Amino acid sequence: MKILFVSDAVVEHLYGPGIAKYRGVDVAIGCGDLPYYYLEFLQSMLNVPLFYVHGNHDPEQEFLPDGTAIHGPSGGFNLHARTCQERGMLLAGLEGSIRYGRTNKFQYSQLDMWLNTFYLIPRLMLNKLRYGRYIDLLITHAPPFGIHNGDDYIHEGFKSFLWLMKRFKPRYLMHGHQHVYDSREITKTQFDETTIINIYPYKILDVEVT
Repeated sequence: MKILFVSDAVVEHLYGPGIAKYRGVDVAIGCGDLPYYYLEFLQSMLNVPLFYVHGNHDPEQEFLPDGTAIHGPSGGFNLHARTCQERGMLLAGLEGSIRYGRTNKFQYSQLDMWLNTFYLIPRLMLNKLRYGRYIDLLITHAPPFGIHNGDDYIHEGFKSFLWLMKRFKPRYLMHGHQHVYDSREITKTQFDETTIINIYPYKILDVEVT
């Protein structure tokens, strides 16, 4: 399965006629901090399912021209603290970043994220009973603690992600949040049985479905 991941920045050649060359993609996934219209455009032009989590800069709601409030891209599936199955692939998600001073629905303390992580456990156990495994792809905005973190507190990762990977062994953890401007920066790391990838601003990954 070919998946387009996007995060944190609108990519000019994706948001325009250049998107046509990506029409072999099977699924689009947003890792946060992106305008809803951009995600909706990708879903519409590629004609694929859209999954997403919110980033720390996402608004709690956006307004359509007629004044209607929306809380995410139309037609997308919010993965936060939820699991789903798409064409045999098991997904789960955890939104947001570390809380760094200002009030925002999509910012969390380490304890808050532990609670979000624990909320996933019954759903992961149900996956194990149904499919024989817990999860294939974990979609987050922030990275795990100590892996692909930035130099500042705002870009610190979450400790609960490390435990979740050790216990439930997703094949991949895909995240954004940490912007990459230097080609020497590490964006792919192996942790236990999980491959962690910073997908900023976009990546295409071929995932073999079990």
